[in-house]
Amino acid sequence: MFTKKNDYDKEMSKAEGETISSIIDKSMSITGEISFKGKTRIDGTVTGNISGEHLILSESGKIIGDITVASFICHGSLEGDIKANIVTARKGCFIHGRLEAGSLTVEPGATLDGEVKAATADNKATRVESTQKQSDTTKK
Repeated sequence: MFTKKNDYDKEMSKAEGETISSIIDKSMSITGEISFKGKTRIDGTVTGNISGEHLILSESGKIIGDITVASFICHGSLEGDIKANIVTARKGCFIHGRLEAGSLTVEPGATLDGEVKAATADNKATRVESTQKQSDTTKK
């Protein structure tokens, strides 16, 4: 959406090609900063800032803190700011905070509550949206 297709394709290929190297199980609760390389999946709860390469937050996962990663796939709940090259908000996820991404995909049923900015090549952000938004337009 926001980055050149070639850059997006390279980053997605890299993220999809890697195996998950670390898992924080749903029975785990971690408080503190986390830094990692490779691909990490969070099924449990993390309270603290996270930085790394490729992060997956599962349906049972919850993060309270800021995230700085190359790619972020969200199925769970996040309360904090996101800085990433690629962000994918999957159906059922909830993101509350400021989101800055080069590429953003929001599936129907995902909820974004906060400010969304597009990251540009020179690392400046362009304002895109600043209101609560739910991508699922059909209310039950």
